[in-house]
Amino acid sequence: MKIRDLLEHWEGTRQPQLTAETYAIHLPVEYAARVHALAEMYPAVAEEDILRDLLAAALAELEAAMPYQAGTRVAREDEFGDPVYEDAGPTPRFLALTRKHKERLAPPG
Repeated sequence: MKIRDLLEHWEGTRQPQLTAETYAIHLPVEYAARVHALAEMYPAVAEEDILRDLLAAALAELEAAMPYQAGTRVAREDEFGDPVYEDAGPTPRFLALTRKHKERLAPPG
């Protein structure tokens, strides 16, 4: 989800799968004021949901901004038959570590 999609998202409904872990953070006053302003603008959306959605959007944008670095192995060929090299940048490691931690954090079932 992109940051620009959040306002529309907050007007709809969502049921994300949550971890059993909680995360307590102290926010700078300016950020806390912005979260409270959004909560007042969208009273049906809890502050916790606003923070969760903002974090999700920021993480998606961060992942998209990770640079591609061509590796040495050909992963596939494009539609013109040209080689496309594996990504040797930070994205594959980030995705692998994300999968590892997702398995650890996911509720059993």
